[in-house]
Amino acid sequence: MKSEVCKLESVPLDFGDYHPLKPITVTESKTKKMNRKGSTSSTSSSSSSSVMDPLSSVLDGTDPLSLFAAAADPVTTTATMDSTRKKRDKDDSSAVGSDFEPWSSKRGEILSRYTTTEKLSINLYMGSEKGKATTTGSAVSEKVRTRLEELDDLEEGSQKELLNLTQQDYMNRIEELNQSLKDAWSSDQKVKALKIVIQCSKLLSDTTVIQFYPSKFVLITDILDTFGKLVYERILSMCVDSRVSLPDNFSPESVNDTAKETCLNWFFKIASIRELIPRFYVEAAILKCNKFLSKTGISECLPRLTSMIRGIGDPLVAVYARAYLCRVGMEVAPQLKESLNKNFFDFLLTFKQIHGDTVQNQLVVQCVEIPLYLTLYSPAIDWILQCIAYRAPEDYINCAEVWVEYTCRHFTNREINTVLADVIKHMTPDRAFEDAYPQVNNLFCQICKNLMCVFLDEKFLPFLDMFQKESVRVEVCKCIMESFIKHQQESTKDPVILNALLHICKTMHDSVNALTLEDEKRMLAALINGFIKMVSFGRDFEQQLSFYVEARSMFCNLEPVLVQLIHSVNQLAMETRKVMKGNHSRKTAAFVRACVAFCFITIPSLSSIFTRLNLYLHSGQVALANQCLSQADAFFKAAVSLVPEVPKMISVDGKMRPSDAFLLEFLCNFFSTLLVVPDHPEQGVLFLVRGLLNVIQDYTWEDNSDDKVRIYTNVLHLLSAMTQEAYIYHVDKVDSNDTLYGGDSKFLTEINKLCETVIAQILDHLKTLGKEETLKRQSQLALYFFNTILAHGDLRNNKLNQLSVNLWNLAQKHGFADTKTMVKTLEYIKRRSKQPEMSHFTDLALRLPLQSRT
Repeated sequence: MKSEVCKLESVPLDFGDYHPLKPITVTESKTKKMNRKGSTSSTSSSSSSSVMDPLSSVLDGTDPLSLFAAAADPVTTTATMDSTRKKRDKDDSSAVGSDFEPWSSKRGEILSRYTTTEKLSINLYMGSEKGKATTTGSAVSEKVRTRLEELDDLEEGSQKELLNLTQQDYMNRIEELNQSLKDAWSSDQKVKALKIVIQCSKLLSDTTVIQFYPSKFVLITDILDTFGKLVYERILSMCVDSRVSLPDNFSPESVNDTAKETCLNWFFKIASIRELIPRFYVEAAILKCNKFLSKTGISECLPRLTSMIRGIGDPLVAVYARAYLCRVGMEVAPQLKESLNKNFFDFLLTFKQIHGDTVQNQLVVQCVEIPLYLTLYSPAIDWILQCIAYRAPEDYINCAEVWVEYTCRHFTNREINTVLADVIKHMTPDRAFEDAYPQVNNLFCQICKNLMCVFLDEKFLPFLDMFQKESVRVEVCKCIMESFIKHQQESTKDPVILNALLHICKTMHDSVNALTLEDEKRMLAALINGFIKMVSFGRDFEQQLSFYVEARSMFCNLEPVLVQLIHSVNQLAMETRKVMKGNHSRKTAAFVRACVAFCFITIPSLSSIFTRLNLYLHSGQVALANQCLSQADAFFKAAVSLVPEVPKMISVDGKMRPSDAFLLEFLCNFFSTLLVVPDHPEQGVLFLVRGLLNVIQDYTWEDNSDDKVRIYTNVLHLLSAMTQEAYIYHVDKVDSNDTLYGGDSKFLTEINKLCETVIAQILDHLKTLGKEETLKRQSQLALYFFNTILAHGDLRNNKLNQLSVNLWNLAQKHGFADTKTMVKTLEYIKRRSKQPEMSHFTDLALRLPLQSRT
């Protein structure tokens, strides 16, 4: 017999306007139902413009929830269902592999870990006999009204609150509710079963004993799982046709209308639940039932349920709701990872709520500290991440690359080590890292930029070993060193860090070969030098020197690094002098000599001649300051002997330039140092000055260069300063020649002889400039030499006085002199003549005529 029933269809939601707290809009359509074979014919349909209450519609016919229970053969049905269940269980188990840790394995650990001694409370549903109404066809309308009243009773307080329960009592009560659910279902009290599930779901909004919440979640979701399984099995039993069950991978088209209507009826019942949390949990529990309605039902519901969770205000309650959705999602559609990922991202976006007043006030009331509170999130987050990561594609490294920055910023070195270990685990098999060098490189650079103590991780060097390709490995090392130099604020002496960074620097150094560009060498050297500058052993100077010795052996092919090491060792010697305030003990004296020896044997290995000259001079000055006189002499002698090797042209910034100007600058600095260098008792008077003059005389100068004269005039400045009774500067605790000779006449005689020799050399050079094309140079040099005698010579000496007049005249002889300069020079002489003991300048001024250009 045909009977017309009310069939409700859900209206597709526009997620752009969707809000999880909005009621679900449904429309009504009417169809004529044929027999239970599944054949139907649609006669008419109408839709209502208003929102319909799915439970308020009058059902004119048999209640689909109990129809099959009354008519089916229990023996046949049971046998068929057992066979179907075995096949389905086998199919379900193949959805996820044995490598996926099931929820059941985590359940016991959570229950044993999250316990409480505080008293708990629970609301128990008080069963109603109204739910046991007869099921005859004449009483169908009465039964529907009764079931609707029972649902209303739940909202109106047909429940009993039990207080002061121990944890074990609470667990016993939950188990009683679970058994009541099964009993109600087996006795065909489907509405009562639903009310029990709704009541249990409400308990998940209660966080009054917050440290027990993870265990509460486990207990109550057990009931939800039971309910979801019962509903699914019930609807599946309605699909049995002529004792033939649905295939394992059935399609919605093979489900008859009765089963579909029953399934829809369950979803509509759930849609009528007024509170968000029970509505979410109960619908999630029967999520699998969407398979009976449409192929896309699950994929459409998962995003909606995910969005519903955003309406849960308590972040702890929300994260466990997300965990439960991941549980059912992995069971029914493990391939739909997008919603699982969205779940976790939503959690990250709302995690800041824990610092809000609501949560903080709650923790204060319950006397729970933040560290303990955060541990309550662990089971939920652990499960969500396991679901997300399960059988993730070969783009693991892309995810790790993004997540590592979050880990670096918000977690400790322990978590960083875990990340490194996990990357190694995933990328090492089959040398997968070779196809992901850029991503692995970026990941590692992120770690280095955000957490320099990564070098302390035991996984650091194994991770670095993943970069087998030399060019990639060097780039990674450069990134690490750039980050270290940029972010390391203080010097370090940690042996683990030093060992790791030495390994990195060695890798960069060993990549240098004959084909390496100079720019690349400079970059690598700058990075290694930055590391060397950051290493400090404090007052343990011997350990510091040992480090420099080791570094020299490791980086011998990069000249700028050797130069830096020499400077660093010289600085170490001066720091030792500072600590001892210039009064070296036997131990510190030996140490500074060791520093001097380091420099002396390292400098010859450098290729740049001016670098060697300057370092010989600088190191000699350091040796002199530390009273290492013989060592200082050795440095200065080495510098003197190196001068003849200076080439005519040198490379400067990639361009060849004359070396005269650089040699002139070096020699001027050298002369300034020689003023305070005491004579060696076995080498004769001014042995270093004499040796340098010999080298200058033998040096082949360019024909168009006057640098030789300029050098000789600087020598005259030095010799003039040496004749003073007290030199204008000294080295502390070093006796210079003014002290050693004390103005001895023999010493002064030797200086005068040297002056005569130098002057003769200058005059010879001026004579060679008597040609027409060099007269201008002769004029300039003559005036330059005149000014030198004027500033440093004793013009009371008749010979010197006459020489100055001759030079003045020579400067003007051929009309190339700068008249303005000579006028100012003459005015200066006249002003000096008015000073005490300078009367001889008056006679000099009268002998210096100014000639016109004509």
